[in-house]
Amino acid sequence: MSRSISLARFALAVALLSLVAACGKNATGPQQGAGGNMPPPEVAVITVAPAPVALTSELPGRVQATRTAQVRARVEGIVQKRVFREGGEVKAGQLLFVIDPTTMRANVDVAQAALRSAEANAAQAKAKAERFAPLAMSGIVSKQQNEEIVAQAAQAAADVQSARAALVKAKQDLSFTNVTAPISGYIGLAQVTEGALVGKGEATPLATIEQIDPVYVNFTQSSVDFSRIKRAIDAGKLKAGADLKGNVRLKLEDGTDYPHRGQLLSSEYTVDPSTGEVTMRAQFPNPNRNLLPGMFLRIIIDQAVDEKAITVPQRALMRNPQGASVMIVGADGNVVPVPVKVSHAQGDQWIVAEGLKGGERVIVEGLQKVKPGAPAKPVPFNPVPATASAPAAAPAVQAAAPQTSNAK
Repeated sequence: MSRSISLARFALAVALLSLVAACGKNATGPQQGAGGNMPPPEVAVITVAPAPVALTSELPGRVQATRTAQVRARVEGIVQKRVFREGGEVKAGQLLFVIDPTTMRANVDVAQAALRSAEANAAQAKAKAERFAPLAMSGIVSKQQNEEIVAQAAQAAADVQSARAALVKAKQDLSFTNVTAPISGYIGLAQVTEGALVGKGEATPLATIEQIDPVYVNFTQSSVDFSRIKRAIDAGKLKAGADLKGNVRLKLEDGTDYPHRGQLLSSEYTVDPSTGEVTMRAQFPNPNRNLLPGMFLRIIIDQAVDEKAITVPQRALMRNPQGASVMIVGADGNVVPVPVKVSHAQGDQWIVAEGLKGGERVIVEGLQKVKPGAPAKPVPFNPVPATASAPAAAPAVQAAAPQTSNAK
């Protein structure tokens, strides 16, 4: 009886050991690859290739009216009335202010009377000269006396011209009592009111008119960047923007895109010594008057085209004290670090100046799962919308951190 119980216990122990061994095999078997090794981790890669890329600069700019005219009083007098709506649009030649014309009308009357007097004197002097001319020829009148009479006639004729000019000026001053718009555009607030004395020893400012369709946008660029792009274009490394007239864009103060594109007009060939920047100007249509003079915004300009640019997503780039690098999956399936030099960022991409030639499989996602020399399984990188991809960008920046932590 005792022996039977011992045999039963032994059989039970063997069965339990077999069961534990089977469970251990099932738990570890599926996770092992061939030969009992872990499978290589999956990483998302892109295959880089040269392609044309427009080199875009985003710079601060300020709106300026294309034409600005300051309306001033050109004659002295009392403002009788203002006949425009402040902040509204006016046309060239439209009446804006009326200055008391009483004094100017009196000046016109005086000038007209002076002209008539001068014309009468001139007619009399001319007739006298004509009478004395034959007498001088016959010797009845001396030559000297005749010359004096001719000079008096000439002086009288000059007085007529002077009187006519004075009349023209008097009439012009009278017309200046009706102050009109020199250009079409939007007029600001009136700077004087009815009853104000204007033009007393100076041309008193009355209002300002600005044309804001189209508008100018003045902006500045670092002379270093400006020269770098120009040198690259001159050396044939970059191609000048094919059509800058349609490749100038704006971002408004709230970050929204302005719907109309502009054209680059000019740039100064001098550098501001205080800022080290070059001033440039673009022109934009403004049909809805959304751009106002003095407004600050961002201007985006395509300055050149790199015909054979190699780009990588910013999340694929790693930096350390030795410089920048990317991880690639080599032909043998192993991860290889490649040092690179980048020129500048273009959107969410880095333009690689040195280090990549095209055809390399650059790791974009999964950097924290691999290390140099280890195998990796590359899969195509499928970018997701910006709203969803923003949180995923952090691991790429911290790609080296987990390895450093594990080393500790």
